Amino acid sequence: MATATTLIKPLPGSVRRRVFDLALPAVGEQVLNMAVGLTDIYLVGNLSLRAADQLGYSSATALAGAGLGNQMVWLVTVFFIALGIGGTALVARAVGAGNHADVQRIVRQSMLIGLAFGLSVTVVMLVGVEHFLRLLGASDEVLPLGAQYVHIIALTLIPAALLFVGNACLRGAGDTRTPLYAMIGVNGTNILLSWLLVNGNLGFPTLGVAGAAIGAAIGRGGGGIVLVALLLRGRSGLRLEPDLRPDPVTLRRLINVGLPSAGEQLVFQGALLIFTRFVTGLGMVAYAAHNVTITIESLSFLPGLGYAAAASTLVGQALGARSPREAEDMTYEALWQGGLMMTLAGVIMACFPGHILSVFINDPAVIEAATPALRAGGLVQPALAVSFILLGGLRGAGDTHWPLYSRMMTNWAVRLPLTFWLVGIMGAGLEGIWLAMCTDFTLQSLLALWRFSAGRWKHLEV
Repeated sequence: MATATTLIKPLPGSVRRRVFDLALPAVGEQVLNMAVGLTDIYLVGNLSLRAADQLGYSSATALAGAGLGNQMVWLVTVFFIALGIGGTALVARAVGAGNHADVQRIVRQSMLIGLAFGLSVTVVMLVGVEHFLRLLGASDEVLPLGAQYVHIIALTLIPAALLFVGNACLRGAGDTRTPLYAMIGVNGTNILLSWLLVNGNLGFPTLGVAGAAIGAAIGRGGGGIVLVALLLRGRSGLRLEPDLRPDPVTLRRLINVGLPSAGEQLVFQGALLIFTRFVTGLGMVAYAAHNVTITIESLSFLPGLGYAAAASTLVGQALGARSPREAEDMTYEALWQGGLMMTLAGVIMACFPGHILSVFINDPAVIEAATPALRAGGLVQPALAVSFILLGGLRGAGDTHWPLYSRMMTNWAVRLPLTFWLVGIMGAGLEGIWLAMCTDFTLQSLLALWRFSAGRWKHLEV
């Protein structure tokens, strides 16, 4: 059981440096991963008058179509990332134990899972995209653009899946720089192609939403191909053997660790879909205020996500080396560093909400509605840091069932009923939405702290 002394005891500078060096590229990777979708949204949202006249739709329609399509793509991306958690945890354990042969088996079988899942999702996206977009509330005008965006990106989902799973394996080996470089390449390609094709710059065809999708598809698809080539040559002690034969034992281990993480995302996204319906029912101003606040807050998440990835690697490697105390110390150090960054971001959000919001939107009514929400989002940043980073440590130990259970408890047993009561019965509006969200986040952090402090993860076999 961790005590207050455990949390505040000084650690050697070399330990702090190791955590920082591992986490910082992971934070950068998270920024760049999110930037792909944000770039597309920005470019189609600034569709030129000439392009709009040529394409037959306005920038607002293009923004709605690309935005809805990007929600579906992001959902799939989150599942790819969740599938890679098994690879991170098992590769880290094998690296810590010095078992080189096991490392190569895990990499090969992880990429095989990525290949199979990428193929399956491609079929689903090509066939079922319109049904999903209608479920999100797409109008008849927006639906064709959203479907077009998704159909184009679906063509490169297989290499995209291999990109995210391969990056996860590299992080397990302690290499967070190669995933960062891969995402730099993905973003550079996406920005260049989207800039050329959305508005038809430098004589290129004017493709609008389709141009943004082509840039994202080629960026992520090309990144996946390059990463596979690197692993085939060998990178950071990992070497991908061109062997498609399944290894049932290794596959079972990967699925036992990775499948609960995919289930966690399914539970979260299902609850989010219902939750979003409550928000849309408040009207366009409240919906716009909520969305811009979520966008700003999602940027503050990035240090937590990066340090969570670092904690997963450090815990897995330390447990593989039979050093559970080191795993615990590294995770708390990651929490201090990442928590400090998120807390500082939260202070800025809480103290200067109007200034921050004006950077993203110029509608006074939306800014006024979003101000209390952004303040609430800033105040809850320390709790989010605890939840993200300690759950990252648990996932690195292979304890991926607990994050699933805690999601089910806080999302479905707390957030949704509380939202129904505050918004549906009490009429609390957007303030009620964010009160329910912050209550959910706080409970998640308390549950994560309790689970990690209990120490059962130190004795898990994966």
